[in-house]
Amino acid sequence: MKIAVIGSTGQLGTDLMKVLHDEHDAIGFTHENLEVSDCNSCLKLREHHPDVIINTAAFHKTDQCEDDPVRTFSVNAIGARNIALISKEIGAITVFISTDYVFDGNKKEPYTEDDSTNPINSYGISKLAGELYTKQNPKHYIARVASLFGKAGASGKGGNFIETMMSKAKNREAISVVDDMWMSPTYTKDAADMLKRIMEMKLPFGTYHAANQGYCTWFQFAQEIFRIASLNPTLNPIKTRQLQVKAARPIFSALKNVKLSEYGLQMREWRTALREYLVEKGHAISSV
Repeated sequence: MKIAVIGSTGQLGTDLMKVLHDEHDAIGFTHENLEVSDCNSCLKLREHHPDVIINTAAFHKTDQCEDDPVRTFSVNAIGARNIALISKEIGAITVFISTDYVFDGNKKEPYTEDDSTNPINSYGISKLAGELYTKQNPKHYIARVASLFGKAGASGKGGNFIETMMSKAKNREAISVVDDMWMSPTYTKDAADMLKRIMEMKLPFGTYHAANQGYCTWFQFAQEIFRIASLNPTLNPIKTRQLQVKAARPIFSALKNVKLSEYGLQMREWRTALREYLVEKGHAISSV
């Protein structure tokens, strides 16, 4: 397949390019050479006639999304609309990367693909709008992922949560992390591999959750990072209400990959994925 990857140098985009490269014709587009919010910029996709267009572009700084809803919706919603329409025009499949933040966090157990959405911040609302626009192309996959960590680091965020924790620990800083916000940490390498399998197996079009199995609080995630890396920093649990943030966050937004399991597909447990990441980044020694 010829597959266009928008946001090809981001955390997920980088791993997508790696897993697709050997068996498919993967064409990468960065923010510099394709702006999803600009309809005219998206027209250059016509020249390549891809079979699939994967849209990983997103404005995902959650608090900044509250300050700049116009930019947030331009990228996450209008951008999704532009890609869906150009995909439909050229007969390509659209793959839109969505988020656990389309849920409100009130369920208190992992969300499935069939649960009702109810985002509580501008980022989540814009991504839900992106999902709806993506559906304008009947040939679509919406893949919801959560709390991503990848070797390339998040564009615009200067790394990811793991790298922030490692940096603070090595600088001997006291570290405070929320212990009442639950999520499903997801390795971009695993998410990219699952997206590849979904496309290759030609699963029915629709919405899929693609997170590593299990869930934890951010505090528990930090504890596991330091345990695997053999570090013992001062780590203190705090409550979400103590954070000085503009955007509300869902308290429990773990995802369950129900539809993937129906087709015999499983993603590994988040601790296993985390260990591999830490070894690959040189933060831990391989146990093999």
